[in-house]
Amino acid sequence: MNRTFQSLRVRNFRLFIIGQLVSATGTWMQSVAAPFLVLQLTHSGVALGIDTGLQFLPIMLFGAWGGVVADRFDNRRLQVATQVAFAVLAAALWVLVTTHEVRVWMVYTLSFLTGTVLAVDMPTRQSFYLEMVGRDDLTNAMSLTTATFTGSRVVGPAIAGLLIATFGIAPVFLINAVSYVSVVVALLAMRPSELQRRAAVPRRPGQIREGIRYAWRTRDLRLPMLVMAVVFLFGFNFLVLLPLLAVRTFHGTAGTYGNMLALFGAGSLAASLLMASRASKPNTPRLATLAILLGSVSIALGLAPVLPVAWVLMPMVGGVGIAFAITGNATLQLTSSDEMRGRVMALYGVIFLGSTPIGGPIAGWIGQHVGSPTLGPRVGLAGGGAVALAAGILALVALGVTD
Repeated sequence: MNRTFQSLRVRNFRLFIIGQLVSATGTWMQSVAAPFLVLQLTHSGVALGIDTGLQFLPIMLFGAWGGVVADRFDNRRLQVATQVAFAVLAAALWVLVTTHEVRVWMVYTLSFLTGTVLAVDMPTRQSFYLEMVGRDDLTNAMSLTTATFTGSRVVGPAIAGLLIATFGIAPVFLINAVSYVSVVVALLAMRPSELQRRAAVPRRPGQIREGIRYAWRTRDLRLPMLVMAVVFLFGFNFLVLLPLLAVRTFHGTAGTYGNMLALFGAGSLAASLLMASRASKPNTPRLATLAILLGSVSIALGLAPVLPVAWVLMPMVGGVGIAFAITGNATLQLTSSDEMRGRVMALYGVIFLGSTPIGGPIAGWIGQHVGSPTLGPRVGLAGGGAVALAAGILALVALGVTD
C-alpha cells in the first residue's frame, strides 16, 4: 500500500490529483453526452466518427508545436491557460444546446477548438509529472493520475446517464465547464519552489525536426512508438464503436452506453492501481505483451453474443488498454532526455490522440456500413483487435531478432 500511493506524499501532486478527480468526472460525463448529441442531430455513425476525429485532428496537425511550447514555457502556467480554455468551450456547447440553436457543424467546430487546446495541454501535462515528483516516482504518479481519471469513468458516465434521462443533455455540458475550475485552483495553490523545473529550451530553428530525428534514431523510443502508432490507430477507437455497439448491436440507450463505460472504467481503475504498486520500470517487451492482450480481449468483445457477455469483457478491455497506455507513456518519458521530453511527449500525443482523425472515421464507417447495423460495430472492434494482436507479436519478434 505504501508503494501504491507513495507519490501522494508530495503536496503539489496531491493538489494535482484532487483537481483532476473533479475535472475528470465532468470530462467523462461529457463523453457520454457528446456522442448522443451528435447521434440525435445526424443519426449517423460516420458523423460520430467525424466528430471524434475533429476533436483530435489538431493534435495530429499542431501536436509537435505543442511540444515545443511545453519545452519553452512554464508548464504550470500553461496548464492554467488550457483549463480556462476548456471551460469556455464546454460552456459554449451548453449555451447552444440550452437555446436549441445547436447544429452539427457547431459541434464539429467546438470539437476542433477543444482539440487545438489539447494539442498544447497534453505534452505540457505529461512533462509536468516529472516536475512534481521526480524520476523515481514518475510511473507511480502517472498510474495514480490514470487511476483517478479512470476511476471517475465509473462515476461520471453513470451520473451522465441519469441526468440525460431526467433533464436532457444540456446540464452535462455545464457541469463539465464548472469542473475545470478545480484544476485551476489546484495549480494556483501549488508551491512553485517545490517543483523540479526543467531548464527552458531557448528558441531556435528546426526544433520540431530535431525532436523527430531524436525519437527515430533512439531505438528505445522508435520501437515502442511504432507499436503504439499501430495499436492507437486501429485498436483504440472505443469512443466511436462502443456507442454504436450499445445502441445498434445490443439495442440499448444512453444508460446502456453509460454502464459500458462505467465497467470499462472499473477495469481501468484496477489496472492503474496495480501499475502504481509495481516497483519494476516499464519497458518495450511489456508494451508488446499488453498489445497482444488488448487485441485478444477486443476480439472477444466484438464476438460477444449478448449484452451480459459484453459487460463481463468491458473491465478486461479497460484494464489492459490503460495498462498499455501507461506503459507506453512512462517508457517514453523515462527514456527521453530532459531537453527533448516535451517534444517526445508531443509525438506521443500525436500517436495516441492524433491518430484518431484517421482511425475514428474509419471505425465509424465500418460501424455504420459493414454488414448490418448490428454487425458493423462488432467488425470494427474485432478487426482493430486483430491488428493490435499482430503488432504486439511483430514487436516481440523484432526485439528477439535485435537482442
